[in-house]
Amino acid sequence: MQPRSRHRITVDIPVVVTTVLDSVEGMIVDLSEGGAQIMGCGLPVRSQCQIDYEGHVVFGTVQWSEEDRMGIRFPYELTEGPLFDRLEMSRAARLAATAYQPGARPAGGFGRRFG
Repeated sequence: MQPRSRHRITVDIPVVVTTVLDSVEGMIVDLSEGGAQIMGCGLPVRSQCQIDYEGHVVFGTVQWSEEDRMGIRFPYELTEGPLFDRLEMSRAARLAATAYQPGARPAGGFGRRFG
């Protein structure tokens, strides 16, 4: 098994997953430029599908599947569109949350002494 080339970011994005036979609603719960985990639906492994979000379509292949969730791999990395925008916003929010930690004392001893 190969390590992931991209770090997945936790999100909550409602989408519609469409195959040749059906369309079902699901929720992307983690996302990277190369793929997503979708909760609320499951398709057979190696199924081709499209993910519809805000009028934009992203194609994918099911890599693994359980009863109510599945992992989708995108044939082309996300570089634009509404899903990519949500990924970037979530990534920025995560970085901001880890950079600011209320109650944390600054490192070093310059200025006031910390006991």
